[in-house]
Amino acid sequence: MSLQIDENGRLRHLLDLATLPVTAMDALLRRAQAFADGAQVSDALSGRAVCTLFFEPSTRTRLSFQLAAQRLGAQILNFDASTSSATKGETDLDTFRNLQAMGVRGFVVRHKADGAVAALAQATAPGVAIINAGDGRSHHPSQGLLDMLTLRQAKGEDFSKLKVVIVGDVKHSRVARSDLHALRALGCGEIRVCGPATLLPDDDTLHGCTVTGDFDAALNGVDVAMMLRLQRERMVEGLVASLDDYHRDYGLTAVRLRRAAADAIVMHPGPMNRGIEITDEVADGPQSWVLRQVANGVAVRMAVLEAVLS
Repeated sequence: MSLQIDENGRLRHLLDLATLPVTAMDALLRRAQAFADGAQVSDALSGRAVCTLFFEPSTRTRLSFQLAAQRLGAQILNFDASTSSATKGETDLDTFRNLQAMGVRGFVVRHKADGAVAALAQATAPGVAIINAGDGRSHHPSQGLLDMLTLRQAKGEDFSKLKVVIVGDVKHSRVARSDLHALRALGCGEIRVCGPATLLPDDDTLHGCTVTGDFDAALNGVDVAMMLRLQRERMVEGLVASLDDYHRDYGLTAVRLRRAAADAIVMHPGPMNRGIEITDEVADGPQSWVLRQVANGVAVRMAVLEAVLS
């Protein structure tokens, strides 16, 4: 039995997209679209307590989960590791068990360590659900789902003819990994990955992708350009020669974007390093769907919370 899916085929936790059945992914996306279209379920989680258990900083993910829980009628607890007993030496597991003992039934967890969220999921009591809000470099499933919802809205549900390029720091990006799992599962026609060799993973993350270091060539004719943040806080020094060089080779400008299809869209999970991986004129331009991604984050996270807790 999968840790994510129970014996009745119901979503118990959302930990990754790699092992999530495509039928479950599609159901979440359809429910999220209903919420995006204005479906109202104000009491689906009435009486349930949801804790955003974040051991790393966050803006969009934390706040959109809190807003999603609030719209579903849940009680919301906001955990900040920097002001908690974690600073006194309490382990993550003890923190989790204490909150679980207080009656919290939903946990949205972000952690810097790969696999940390799945480890907590193995310690849950019956009726308690965990949602992975990002662990290390591994997974960010709700971001992957909101990106797929945004793609559906922009390009339709049939991904078979889509050409998508993911650009930048794939090596350190849990978003890129979740997007790649989802794009493959949903039948994307062509996936290109572009970045300097030092910022590309050396495992099987890129299987089935066309990989190149030539950004101009990678952009030719694509329908979607997914830009990634240069994650300087996760990398050792020396992986890029300089920020100016990186922008010259891998920064998306309005001139460079002309190589893509005329109706191509630009996406970015945020936060954006303006002037490094993307310019203001592109980030704020007519082909940018970045703010639509943010809006879709609330709808997707409502769908996920409802699925695992209602």
